[in-house]
Amino acid sequence: MAVPQRCRGFALLIVLWALVLIAFVVAQVTTAGRTETRIASNLVANSEALAAADGAIYEAIFHLSDPRPEQRWALDGSEYKLWIGQTRIVLRLEDEADHINPNLASEALLEGLLQAVGSDPNAAGTLTQAITDWVGSAKIRRRIEELLAEYHAAGLDYGPPGAPLESLDELAGVRGMTASLFRALQPHLTLFGPAEPNAATTDPIVAAAIARSGSLASDTAGPSAIADALPLIVIARIHALAEGPGNARVRRTAVIRITTLTPAGYAPLVWGNDEE
Repeated sequence: MAVPQRCRGFALLIVLWALVLIAFVVAQVTTAGRTETRIASNLVANSEALAAADGAIYEAIFHLSDPRPEQRWALDGSEYKLWIGQTRIVLRLEDEADHINPNLASEALLEGLLQAVGSDPNAAGTLTQAITDWVGSAKIRRRIEELLAEYHAAGLDYGPPGAPLESLDELAGVRGMTASLFRALQPHLTLFGPAEPNAATTDPIVAAAIARSGSLASDTAGPSAIADALPLIVIARIHALAEGPGNARVRRTAVIRITTLTPAGYAPLVWGNDEE
């Protein structure tokens, strides 16, 4: 029997719609494949940049450990550029001893730092007492009930732990600390430095704090011949910025204890993508 013209037209319409559907599915699969390929390429590029940044940090440790003074890299904020494969890395090296450690610093040094960033003497003295109460280094230890009462009177539902800071961000919770003051203090603080910062510090605010506190000798005429020898312990902060193919860009920061007292010669204290 002959197929009616209307049925043949309907069958053709079904075929055309099926072809459109197949073309749509193929386009989607192709697009998804290209996206997955692009994502995989980005992951590979970022992994290569990350590995290069970590490798550059190891190279910095090697140069910082060099017993030859003329070959040793300087911990003064200097930048060093190098290539690993197709990745360009910029290293910046800082000495943690250039900053003030609030866990270990004397009250005079903390008060000097607060004044150096703009606090008036009375407010600086009060806040210094609050900081030393928080970290447990106050000369006169007060009862926790008394401290809690002061914090509650200030509208705070917590009190000082009386223990060393685990993060600089904790300082933002100290009674009397404002957000603007904390931002002013943070660049000049470290949790890895010694009790007394380097008297020849490259940080002008820390230098002003030292001068105000009188806690260190004021003679900073320059390094002596003894300084040419590798110190027993150096705490270095190493910033690495790696830029590789495919617009890969990775930032890494490591805080390393470099010492002649152990066979390894160094020990990582912090190593990651974030600042302390």
